[in-house]
Amino acid sequence: MSTIVLILVGWVMMSQVTDGILESRRDSAQKEAVAQLASLTGSINAADPAQIAQKLSVLVAGSNRPGLYEVVLIPTDRADSNAIRSTGLVKSDSIPAELRASVAADGTKLYDTYLRIDYFDGVQSEPGLAIGSQLRVLNSTAQRYEVYFLFPLTAQKETLDVVQRALVTAGLLLVVLLGAVAWLVTRQVVTPVRMARRIAERLAAGRLEERMQVRGTDDLARLAVSFNKMASNLQQQIRRLEELSRLQRRFVSDVSHELRTPLTTVRMAADLLHETRDDFDPITRRSVELLQNELNRFEELLADLLEISRFDAGAAALDLEDVDLRDIVSRVLENHETLLQRKGCEVVLAMAEPCRAQVDSRRIERILRNLIGNAIEHSEGRPILISTAYDEEAAAVAVRDHGVGFRAEEADMVFSRFWRADPARARTTGGTGLGLSIALEDARLHGGRLDAWGSPGDGAYFRLTLPQRPDITLTGSPLPARPADAVRVVTGMSLVDVGAPYQKLTGGDES
Repeated sequence: MSTIVLILVGWVMMSQVTDGILESRRDSAQKEAVAQLASLTGSINAADPAQIAQKLSVLVAGSNRPGLYEVVLIPTDRADSNAIRSTGLVKSDSIPAELRASVAADGTKLYDTYLRIDYFDGVQSEPGLAIGSQLRVLNSTAQRYEVYFLFPLTAQKETLDVVQRALVTAGLLLVVLLGAVAWLVTRQVVTPVRMARRIAERLAAGRLEERMQVRGTDDLARLAVSFNKMASNLQQQIRRLEELSRLQRRFVSDVSHELRTPLTTVRMAADLLHETRDDFDPITRRSVELLQNELNRFEELLADLLEISRFDAGAAALDLEDVDLRDIVSRVLENHETLLQRKGCEVVLAMAEPCRAQVDSRRIERILRNLIGNAIEHSEGRPILISTAYDEEAAAVAVRDHGVGFRAEEADMVFSRFWRADPARARTTGGTGLGLSIALEDARLHGGRLDAWGSPGDGAYFRLTLPQRPDITLTGSPLPARPADAVRVVTGMSLVDVGAPYQKLTGGDES
């Protein structure tokens, strides 16, 4: 940008200087031409009319000022080139035809133009200014002459060349100076910023001990001090959170293991009471049943906490076997038969083809138990669609309900520990808030993924994608990330374009 500005400024300055020098030379040339034209006219008119033709050469030569200008005299009524008179070695052909036409048309004015002055005998041409007018012989009405004064502009051209070289030299020096200043500013400003960027990247990579070098007392130095303080505070907070997380995991693990022994004892006593509940009065029998149910829920919570502690400790392992995911879905549906009857939910199965993969069937069954159980609980009695699909790399299961759903920004939060979309809503099944978190860890342990989609009032959609073998890295899924627009399930089981053979299950009945 500085170079462009300098070029524009130089062009304007050069134009102004050129116009000034040429205009000054033009004014002085016109004055000189007027004076010489008057002298030449007086000399010709004072001469004997019979001797004018013989004296023209002498008069023209006498009006010349060598080195300042040349004179060319051309008769207007003759085509004979021998009648043309000029001083020096100048060629009359140097005069432009436009200038001659203007002078011939009106002899009362002075006309001027810039041109190249050509010479005989190989003398180099040079730029010049031509001023022309007509010369009338008073003693003869038939004789008129065109007089041209040719002023060389070599000195002016040399002056302009000197000015141009000076402007170019000054511009180049200024550009070099600006480049040096820009380089210095870049080195002193951008280099610390780049260093801060590299330190920030290292901090983001977990190297919390990285710090910026502090040099001087300027704003960049204060920025480095503030950056280092921020890094130190972040390091302290992260270490504090890591310590709290470690203590929390240790607490959960210790409490879970410590509760196993008293829970076993309580379970034995509760089982004994539950087996003999028919011998109790109605109030005591109801209390024993409630005790049994709450113990079951407590055991489920304790099992979830133990599983979470295993994931946190990195002690979870897989027991792989080749299974058909459709069989696991069938077992889960059989286990939820009572809940399906109580909720009055209808289940649509789109599982026409085998869907095999090498997985830990216990963990996959736990994932599907969570997904299907949540779908039944939150479906509000509306139909549920379960789909399976596979390709060369992966096998997938999707569970779609049309219940309360959740907002889009809650799609990641549903996998957080102890998170519930509506903690105040009544639930008929347990619900520790750990089911989806454990399901996500189980999916990751297989090298798979668990995705969620929801819309308030339009239900939820969960997709489990698993690699067919442990050595496969997932790059996609055979099922869409959102419910397909071609599948529409509404109250009364109106099905439109399910896209595969299906079964409709109502309270465990198959048809």
